[in-house]
Amino acid sequence: MRYMATYDMMETLRNTNQWMGATAKAMASYPMFAMVPNPAFQWMSAWGEVTERAYARMVVKPGWRLDFVSTEDGKDHLVEVETLLAKPFGDLIHFAVPGRRPRDRKVLLVAPMSGHYATLLRSTVRSLLPDCEVYITDWHNARDIPVSAGKFDVEDYTLYLAEFIRELGSDTHVIAVCQPGPIALVATAYLAATTPEAQPASLTLIGGPIDPDANPSDVTDFGNRVQMGQLEETMIQQVGFQHAGVGRRVYPGLLQLMSFMSMNSDTHGKAFTDQIIRTAQGEARDNDKHNRFYDEYLAVMDMTAEFYLSTVHRIFKQREVARNAFYVQGIHADISKITSVPVIVVEGENDDISAPGQCLAALDLLTGLPDSLKAAHLEPGAGHYGIFAGKSWRNNIRPLVLEFIAGTQEHRKKKPSKV
Repeated sequence: MRYMATYDMMETLRNTNQWMGATAKAMASYPMFAMVPNPAFQWMSAWGEVTERAYARMVVKPGWRLDFVSTEDGKDHLVEVETLLAKPFGDLIHFAVPGRRPRDRKVLLVAPMSGHYATLLRSTVRSLLPDCEVYITDWHNARDIPVSAGKFDVEDYTLYLAEFIRELGSDTHVIAVCQPGPIALVATAYLAATTPEAQPASLTLIGGPIDPDANPSDVTDFGNRVQMGQLEETMIQQVGFQHAGVGRRVYPGLLQLMSFMSMNSDTHGKAFTDQIIRTAQGEARDNDKHNRFYDEYLAVMDMTAEFYLSTVHRIFKQREVARNAFYVQGIHADISKITSVPVIVVEGENDDISAPGQCLAALDLLTGLPDSLKAAHLEPGAGHYGIFAGKSWRNNIRPLVLEFIAGTQEHRKKKPSKV
């Protein structure tokens, strides 16, 4: 119960700060105060507005906000979010564009389960929609999943991903962003061992910790600095009574957010101070750069305890993927058995989360894959976020990945069919 009490205490603090912000904004906006203009009221209202918005966003799943996509017919077509496969811990969704010609390239974006919702890849989805049929893994907030749904660990994640790929078919091009990089690799290896005909058409790994020890960063080396018992004691809590997942052991999103913010506390502090100033001066807008970023960044979700702990233990501490020793339900997901799936690795030169070299290690593990089906790209000057959502992605990496996918499609056409 003490873990449940801690969970509820964190939510109480968040709720209280949201209430304080709303109260300050309401009090400073009281009509009578307009008779005696005072900058103090403007500052109070600005602080309240920014504070209320920030703390309210922490418990709201952002919408996709993909209104339309322009196509070659010169028209803007609406985008509809369709659920193709619904499962307890995550859905496979499709961004359908009614009225346009179906695209030849079918892309599955594997979103991270690392504290944020899949909507973190909204700009990635938007950039791919004109050229591809886009699908994505939409992971659920663990606090909303009843205990009766069972566990969800790193093996279950792998099985989910394998099932999603089977559902879409072998003409699917998988793009794994950050955390799911190693899992996408072993899911492909698992398919190679169990249902080779279901392997994806290509695999793109973007900034994933395939081998965390290849070039340790403060984030990926965290697992080596702490014991599993410490993690379980300090990070794991039980969901409170107000949620459907009451009693489920989780790594709370609010606790994860504290870790995210502490990594660049000076930068975040300045960003919020500047936003309060802009709000007080009447320069802030509902959809300005600050609000667009932090509406997404502050929206966090709980991870199941077993997924978090098994990921730290097996991916980072034991390095099971890096050692090609990952098993799924007793079956060795042997990466060397991947012999026909083209793989490209994308890294950022200034990535301080998955440092250069960690993702590149995948190519050394693919001993059964011809060098002609391997590719790698190091984006100069790019940080972690930039390699999948920023200017580097839009201008350099996206065209490169689409060109790689087009090349793999040509390779599949030329490949003689088996009788």
